[in-house]
Amino acid sequence: MGCNQGMRYQVVGLVVSLAAVSILAAGEGKPSAPEGAWMQWRGPQATGVAPDAKPPLEWSETKNVRWKVAIPGKGHSTPIVHGDRVFVTTAVAHGKPQAVAGEQAEGAHHNHAPRHRMKFVVLALRRSDGRVLWQRTVIDEQPHDGAHETGSWASASPLTDGKLLFAHFGSRGLFALDLDGEVVWKKDLGDMQVRHGHGEGSSPALHGDTLVVNWDHEGDSFLLALDKRTGKERWRVARDEMTSWSTPLIVESSGKMQVVVSATGRVRGYELKTGREIWSCAGLSRNVVATPVAADGHVYAGNSYDWKAMLAIRLDGAKGDITETDHVVWRRDRDTPYVPSPLLYDGTLCYLKHSHGFLTCVDAGTGKVLFGPERLGEARNIFASPVGAAGRIYIPSREGTTVVVRHGSTFEKLAVNRLDDSFSASPALAGRELYLRGDESLYCIAED
Repeated sequence: MGCNQGMRYQVVGLVVSLAAVSILAAGEGKPSAPEGAWMQWRGPQATGVAPDAKPPLEWSETKNVRWKVAIPGKGHSTPIVHGDRVFVTTAVAHGKPQAVAGEQAEGAHHNHAPRHRMKFVVLALRRSDGRVLWQRTVIDEQPHDGAHETGSWASASPLTDGKLLFAHFGSRGLFALDLDGEVVWKKDLGDMQVRHGHGEGSSPALHGDTLVVNWDHEGDSFLLALDKRTGKERWRVARDEMTSWSTPLIVESSGKMQVVVSATGRVRGYELKTGREIWSCAGLSRNVVATPVAADGHVYAGNSYDWKAMLAIRLDGAKGDITETDHVVWRRDRDTPYVPSPLLYDGTLCYLKHSHGFLTCVDAGTGKVLFGPERLGEARNIFASPVGAAGRIYIPSREGTTVVVRHGSTFEKLAVNRLDDSFSASPALAGRELYLRGDESLYCIAED
């Protein structure tokens, strides 16, 4: 999930294609994000928008596909793009499947994928033609827990600062590689005990030299900050939280950087430098997958499981418990997202209903509905998070279709594009290209 934001009866395994998820903060200290780059799963602004990108409107297997490359194994992590390279992570099964630990546990769902021994792999492809430049297995072992049959063991998205590449495989480890595929350092954070064995999906977040990892599970949950150059721990704070799949969001407020984490108990803001909790807000239900977004001093966090919720939180001056204060600028209690994260595009907040093909867009400042929920039609089952560029919203589905909608105050469907694959990973936008990672192949969509 970032898992892309992940679990469910249909529910998670997918955990976040979302993706998954890694977020770069706005402001000083962020890695350089040159035009034509997508260095984290929610893009250069951590909102799902690529302001300089101009991807095609239409494509098919025979139109506007610059290249299509089969990716070994399975993963729902978003590809990232920097310079002349595209990076992607995957998990490649081998050997005989083993029984899934926890599958017989009380309350567990039964649609788990078979648990094989896995090669956890990072690949670099040449952007111009999709040629694999290197392929690195960072660890080879059997997962201790299961994943949902719709999910993967590579749902957390990688990120790069242009010098190092960070690949997070959750319980299998966090790895820093140079851009030629050599492992610089690795960190073992233990084994997650994920609710219902639905798999893992939260991605790391990066600001300056600080790499942040959220570790919400059924054991001792915590938020962790590491030195990106060495993997050395800077701080660790305990969290009173159950399993969540949302990726941390790093934002600036009043000249200081905060880490915002969306989860079951509360949405919380932490001081990036020390890990000290600054504020918290209740209102979301269990099984939080969608990663929050932020702009203009406000954070938007939502989910949809036991109940539906979307919160608009004003950061300036927020301290302590802000649940019943005017720091919660507006709330919505219908049509909110479960797995796909929201898209924040030029003052408009757009999100899907649960994981279904109904799109709502609201004014981010007021919460006023501009349109929706509008039925997308050809896209019905959606794990990927929508992305925006060139005045358009791109929404891939597990049926293999990508619906393109005009960004604006009224709903207008512009195109329905079909490919021979299923898309759970969130797309990446870079320059004139759109990258779609399917269950089988990675596509580069571009007008040549």
